[in-house]
Amino acid sequence: MLKKKKIAVVLALLAAALIFAVPVCIKYSRGSKAYETSGYAMGTYILQTVYGENGREASDKASEKIHNLENEISWRINSSEIAKLNKQAGKGSTAVDKETCSILETSLDVAEKSDGAFDPTILPVSSLWGFGGGKPHLPDENKIKSAVGLVGYAKLEIGADGRSASLASVGSGVDLGGIGKGAACDTAVAEYKKIGAKAGIVAAGGSIGVYGTKPDGSAWNIAVRDPDSTDDKSSAMGEINISSGFVSTSGPYEQYFVSNGKTYHHLLNPKTGYPENNDIISVTVTAENGALSDALSTACFVLGREKGSRLLEKYGAGGVFIDKAKKVYVTDNLKEKFKISEDGYKLAD
Repeated sequence: MLKKKKIAVVLALLAAALIFAVPVCIKYSRGSKAYETSGYAMGTYILQTVYGENGREASDKASEKIHNLENEISWRINSSEIAKLNKQAGKGSTAVDKETCSILETSLDVAEKSDGAFDPTILPVSSLWGFGGGKPHLPDENKIKSAVGLVGYAKLEIGADGRSASLASVGSGVDLGGIGKGAACDTAVAEYKKIGAKAGIVAAGGSIGVYGTKPDGSAWNIAVRDPDSTDDKSSAMGEINISSGFVSTSGPYEQYFVSNGKTYHHLLNPKTGYPENNDIISVTVTAENGALSDALSTACFVLGREKGSRLLEKYGAGGVFIDKAKKVYVTDNLKEKFKISEDGYKLAD
């Protein structure tokens, strides 16, 4: 049942994210070849629209690279570099390639600057809850307490050579679910650029990456999902206008289950081991790369608006925070680029 809901949520989120981005591009694509494709990786649907004579080549290559990335950074794939790193926890270092190392470095940087609100070593806790491929359920309280003791980004070290990593404690583990989809967008956009596509947009779960100029020369309009929209019928509450870059959104509606009348979502606080429960229901972040935007949106959801906004300032990133009262808080660097499109939401003073 939850799996069906998860698929519905993913499709709804992507539909909301692309409702402005892709249709607008297609509308002005006369005379320009656009290649559209969809696939599945990283536990979500990957949608691409790429423009240019070599759009298909760029899209196909991006899909291949994303699958290769998943095979290296997914802790669920036994042969992946991250799975090997986790198996070696407390025993020694593991070789990792340049791309995996870069993702780990970004993870540690955000972890440090967010004071652990985002933590790549959250696996002992996240695996207990069963989100993202398992059977989500409420874990035993004592097991959560024990698992929290194994979490801590200081336990993860990257070798001086930039090609190895290690975990200090037996039982610790890395889970890159909070940054992987953004990294997938980085991978796709890099291929668009490398192959010479004119323009393109890729969506992986709650992360989006755009490249190049749309056929009509206008900026990309990226929709922000209405957190109150249902699984079966998603809608947008606003849109962000960008010329390039990456956008990631985190919200409790992405993955959740109900137990004894209480809803539990996948956005876990690494320090408590439980889903974060503050007044935020959605955070959207714009940043210079996808991995960073993904990690920051997760961290900002856990931190809340005030601390989250201060974190974004450290990176020059932009943010849109929506609280339970439907007040919308927008960072200064996005105020001219964001607008509300749904009644019921109001910009905060």
